[in-house]
Amino acid sequence: MKYIVVLGDGMADEPIAALENKTPLAWAKTPNLDRLSRLSELGMVHTIPGGMKPGSDTANLAVLGYNPEKYYSGRSPLEALSIGVPMKDTDIAVRCNIVTLSEEEGPFGEKRIIDHSSSEISTEDCAVLLREVEGQLADETYQFYVGTSYRHCLIWNRGKVVELTPPHDILGQKIGQYLPEDEVLREMTEKSYHILVNHPLNLERKKKGLNPANCCWFWGAGTKPALTSFQEKTGKKGMMVSAVDLLKGIAVGAGMGVACVEGANGGLYTNYAGKVEAAVNALTRQGYDFAYIHLEAPDEMGHQGNAEKKVQAIEFLDGKVIGPLVEKMEDAGEAFRLLVLPDHPTPVRVRTHTSESVPYMLYDSTSLRRHEQSYNEEECRKTGNFVASGYRLIDKFLAV
Repeated sequence: MKYIVVLGDGMADEPIAALENKTPLAWAKTPNLDRLSRLSELGMVHTIPGGMKPGSDTANLAVLGYNPEKYYSGRSPLEALSIGVPMKDTDIAVRCNIVTLSEEEGPFGEKRIIDHSSSEISTEDCAVLLREVEGQLADETYQFYVGTSYRHCLIWNRGKVVELTPPHDILGQKIGQYLPEDEVLREMTEKSYHILVNHPLNLERKKKGLNPANCCWFWGAGTKPALTSFQEKTGKKGMMVSAVDLLKGIAVGAGMGVACVEGANGGLYTNYAGKVEAAVNALTRQGYDFAYIHLEAPDEMGHQGNAEKKVQAIEFLDGKVIGPLVEKMEDAGEAFRLLVLPDHPTPVRVRTHTSESVPYMLYDSTSLRRHEQSYNEEECRKTGNFVASGYRLIDKFLAV
């Protein structure tokens, strides 16, 4: 038996008036999910432990079977693992997003976060900007490391875990009350803006109608993580297929393989075919038992507040991933289980993560069910199937 998780990041949502009061998942045209859902177990799962913030870090740990209350030590340390940052036990890793701030005259604290992803800036362009910041702000205590797209890492030697606000939580708001309380981080935030606001690359981006990547925003501080081996814990050899450093970092920390897929960028137009091929190859040719295909686009579209593009992201998941994946596994003659779910909701209305339970679909090619329910929030809720502790869902999934 082979095991595959397809994780649509932030895919769950609320009913939206423009979609005839349906969620994007219910509104989207998903013929492959529709067919499989009628042969699958459907239900709801709560991935965010009480008292913890709803994030892709805690939620994806839970989906992989790691209790976030036990294993979570911060988001940025997991990302640091994925890009090979040599963390010491005394280091603090901090996420360094390069975001778009408004550029009106006046006090720095009056500026607003316009875009947490700077128009989904490429890694190549963002690396140029980060190196400019690094050249002026880095020292023996603070070191910068290039990640993916707008997501980068700051290592703070002998630092401390401080409360910092994710930029996607405060889109459109004035930043003053959310700036770091730590004096040095606060100063670096403002200095980075003055370094980047008139950088030639940003001036060129604005001419092209793209948002400038004009400020480093620090968040997600944490200590060096220590995850139990996924294979020791489950008995399954696992492969991660994701463009996002966070997921790659979780995989590295858990001793899983990490697929490198050319053109995978975490955006709406990522290399879907390459991701499917990487997962199928891992399962059918490379001796892996378990593949985790992570798709970031539904979450990004939720953060943008764009219902139409979120629907499109879900339709891409269905047509470019679910359909080809099932076909390839069937053609290979492999018995397999497929778990489809979001990690958390990212409702278009609020443009950030929430803690509500999410719908799951569990398909087993060797044990088909028969019913008429479809895979979406309302239908999954009606089943009455509910996993209260998200990290226990994997036990159901891997059970024989």
